[in-house]
Amino acid sequence: MLTAAGVRAALPHRYPMLMVDRVLSTGDDHIRAVKAVTLNEPWYARLGETPGDDDLAYPDFLLIESWTQTAGILATRLAGDTADGQVMLFGSMSGIELHRRVFPGDTVEHHARLERAVNDTMIFTGESTVGGAPLLTIGQITMAFRPGEALAPPAS
Repeated sequence: MLTAAGVRAALPHRYPMLMVDRVLSTGDDHIRAVKAVTLNEPWYARLGETPGDDDLAYPDFLLIESWTQTAGILATRLAGDTADGQVMLFGSMSGIELHRRVFPGDTVEHHARLERAVNDTMIFTGESTVGGAPLLTIGQITMAFRPGEALAPPAS
């Protein structure tokens, strides 16, 4: 299990883009983590005083980002020392299905599994649930590690 501090140590993301609250469990090829959706998040600041229920739906792309960060924690753990000095890049995604909307007060549980790894590239699959009910299905998401200095802009 990783607490919030452990999640911060595993990912380079920070407020407002750190979207994993804690890791519940990990195994050789899988991870389970949670994201609690709250009304205090910055994407809700644009709403007026009396938003409608649909206005409070958590943005779908942020839900996918949160799941991807969960897979990123697993990728970093699996890569071990070889991830040092590397930048994790998101490559592609397919087979994404959204089954329902998420609202403040929901606790999302992400499940990610390593499907395949080739050198520094990993393919993950999985799903997310709220209260055990299906929320999101991820067919495949590809991530790769690349040298950080190779991605830096040239010095002027």
